[in-house]
Amino acid sequence: MGLEAVVNEIREKGRREVEAVRAETRADVEEILKDAQARAAAIKVSAEEEANRAAAHITNQETSAANLVVKRQILNAQKTLLDQVYSASLAAVGDLPAEFHEKALTDLLKRAAKEIEKGTVHANQRDTPVVKKVLGETKSLSGYTVGAPVEIPGGIVVESTDGDLQIDYSYRTFLDEIWESALKDASDILFT
Repeated sequence: MGLEAVVNEIREKGRREVEAVRAETRADVEEILKDAQARAAAIKVSAEEEANRAAAHITNQETSAANLVVKRQILNAQKTLLDQVYSASLAAVGDLPAEFHEKALTDLLKRAAKEIEKGTVHANQRDTPVVKKVLGETKSLSGYTVGAPVEIPGGIVVESTDGDLQIDYSYRTFLDEIWESALKDASDILFT
């Protein structure tokens, strides 16, 4: 074998080794790129999932906040309407005929006499003459005197002679008691 043949053989062997190294390097590069692409895809999927979770969370929060605002507005409107119904009820009782007020005041005075023997009876300006009349006509109420008119929609306020006891039999007090006990029923009727 000549020198040239040996050189060619060495060159050929070097070329094969270079090709083998290049092929191995290409395979390693492809493997590294494949791993990097897989990791990048996993990171992208994870980031998308996290973004979707965050978006869903924000959407849920905003929806809950909007629902709360709407509910608060509905409750405020309902309260306003109930307040109007309350005021209208109180006004309607005040607008009842004089016979109703006379009978109601008579009954309230008799009821008060069971709790306070002697005292001063206060009524509104409209009812004061009726109270004077009932007190003058009913012997069991002789321990009562008529006091100064008070700002109530109707009914009476009775104060004992010594001032220790006061009974509020005003229409507002009775309406408040009824209102408290029947508020849920009134809401159900009005808002369902």
